[in-house]
Amino acid sequence: MKSFNPELFRQKFPLIVNHEVSTGSLNGISNNQLSSKIVYFDNGATTQKPVSVIDSYQAFYRTSNANVHRASHRLSSKATTVYEKARDSVQAFINAGSNQEIIWTKGTTESINLIAMSLGRQILKAGDEILIVVSEHHANIVPWQLVAEQTGAIIKTVKLDGMGYVDVEDFDQLLNNNTKIVCCAHVSNVIGKLNPVSLLIKKAKSFGAITVIDGAQAVAHFPIDVQALDCDFYVFSAHKMYGPTGVGVLYGKKSLLEKMPPYQGGGEMIKQVSFTSATTFNTLPFKFEAGTPNIAGVTAFSKTIEFISSYDAKQIHDYENNLTSYCYQALKRLTVSSRSVTKFIVEGQPEIPVISFTLKNNHNHDIATALDSYGIAIRSGHHCAMPLMEFLNISGCLRVSLAAYNTFEEIDYFIECLTKILTQENEELMVSNSQDSDIEQASNVIITQFAKVKGWDSRHRQIMLLGKQLKRLDKKFRDEQSLINGCESLAWLVAHKNAQGVYHFETDSDAKIIRGLMVIVLAAFNNKTAEQIRVFDIEGYFTTLGLMQHLSPSRGNGILAIVDKIKMSVSSDE
Repeated sequence: MKSFNPELFRQKFPLIVNHEVSTGSLNGISNNQLSSKIVYFDNGATTQKPVSVIDSYQAFYRTSNANVHRASHRLSSKATTVYEKARDSVQAFINAGSNQEIIWTKGTTESINLIAMSLGRQILKAGDEILIVVSEHHANIVPWQLVAEQTGAIIKTVKLDGMGYVDVEDFDQLLNNNTKIVCCAHVSNVIGKLNPVSLLIKKAKSFGAITVIDGAQAVAHFPIDVQALDCDFYVFSAHKMYGPTGVGVLYGKKSLLEKMPPYQGGGEMIKQVSFTSATTFNTLPFKFEAGTPNIAGVTAFSKTIEFISSYDAKQIHDYENNLTSYCYQALKRLTVSSRSVTKFIVEGQPEIPVISFTLKNNHNHDIATALDSYGIAIRSGHHCAMPLMEFLNISGCLRVSLAAYNTFEEIDYFIECLTKILTQENEELMVSNSQDSDIEQASNVIITQFAKVKGWDSRHRQIMLLGKQLKRLDKKFRDEQSLINGCESLAWLVAHKNAQGVYHFETDSDAKIIRGLMVIVLAAFNNKTAEQIRVFDIEGYFTTLGLMQHLSPSRGNGILAIVDKIKMSVSSDE
């Protein structure tokens, strides 16, 4: 086993290394360097891949490409051997009792769906209860909602305590003889706190309940022993732990898996198919692996496990803890005009490097977008945990999620950029509050403005500038009627029509980038009749501006939602 050297470890990740620049003062970095720099702080979504994993993926298609299990030729035999050795590697990695307990899936989401649709539909009946922790990822909520609708089972949610951990007292109050399934993340993908899953599993077993543990955020950060946990199911994804996308693991106790019906039908999962007699199914684990699997991905995943296992796990854990503490304390000290601006969504440093927070008087999406212009990738939004956001009474938050290839210098750079962004925002806010700004522009003016700037970074700055100039909508108009559905941020639109049938629209949003996009949309539709609005080539307009291809799906849908709201406002004016 190798001693963990952070710098040597980092050099194994080509995407990270290829986009490095010196991390000195922000003032000493050129614009070209800024545009090429990547500080990747979104590891909770997916991790970067080391050279050995990338090479393995390519090598399979270059030298070993063949289907597994189904042919007698040597190429298939070679592919099958490597594929099944990967299953053995996972078994050892999480200390499963048998390789038959390791089921390949596309990811954590499919693993949970498999359990819900196979076991859930088999054992649940009307009145049975499913306990789900309020902080769960949507992937550990929605499949159970679907099954509950089909079976008549009832979902009950377990609260969190003040520090962001599962509230054990609330869990005890909800747990009863009707509880059939308990769902809990080993670690929350938003909060980063290590839940007391061993205790919860023990309590659930005392009532005969089956336990499903989502380990997607745990496997990259500390060793997992499913036998020691004594959980019934444990699920995770390769791509969260330096492995390829499209590969997931479902661990299940053999006794349960043997009783469960197949999740999907097709090749590989059958023993015999007949129209005249009963179709019979394959043995474990193949009963749950219908169709051609992601052979290249599984093969590369074995290299992932080999890569991780080659380092001292405690040294990596200690390094990540130090990174987390350094970042947490730096954010805690962050001030603008001598005032603290950071609000952590729960108090206390997390056990894994996932830190979620908001910044006073700043929208999460605006901050994340501004940081992207400096090459810093963090996540903003609800993080596929909308019930948690509702529980915490927030609409969303910012999330920094670190990995062992991140550095203290990157955190310094992140804090420096964040300070600069917040300082600029504060100065601009004071200016905008001192004067009633308004903006009225035509579509041709907007097109001319955008033609003068090149590259998405410059266009993004132009959008943000437009957003700063949009007059704020009177609060009395920010109601359900004016609310724009389909925007990830809060957004409103009010339509006015004069005696000549000409429309004027007022809009607003809690996110500056959305307000900027609103200005662009209003330039196309303001001061036009209903007929002119209906015939205006909005798609051509967006294409000319080069907008849609650069916007995230959520923001792209948001701008289309604004257009739909406008067209709906004039739909009665035939």
